[in-house]
Amino acid sequence: MRIHLVVNVSQVVWYQEQVEEQKVEELKTVEINGVEEWEVGKILNKRKVREVVKYLVRWKGFIVKYNT
Repeated sequence: MRIHLVVNVSQVVWYQEQVEEQKVEELKTVEINGVEEWEVGKILNKRKVREVVKYLVRWKGFIVKYNT
């Protein structure tokens, strides 16, 4: 017999805080042509929508909630 883990969706929440003793990076901005920009940590995905390439980006120093 196999037992599957079942979790109620109402109990799933976004992670908000840092865990104790977790490495905390200093959030740094990069200035390009006088405009403040955030540094890209990793490109997670790429897709093409109506001939326009779109990327899913993980920003360096931010939690998963802020991926855009």
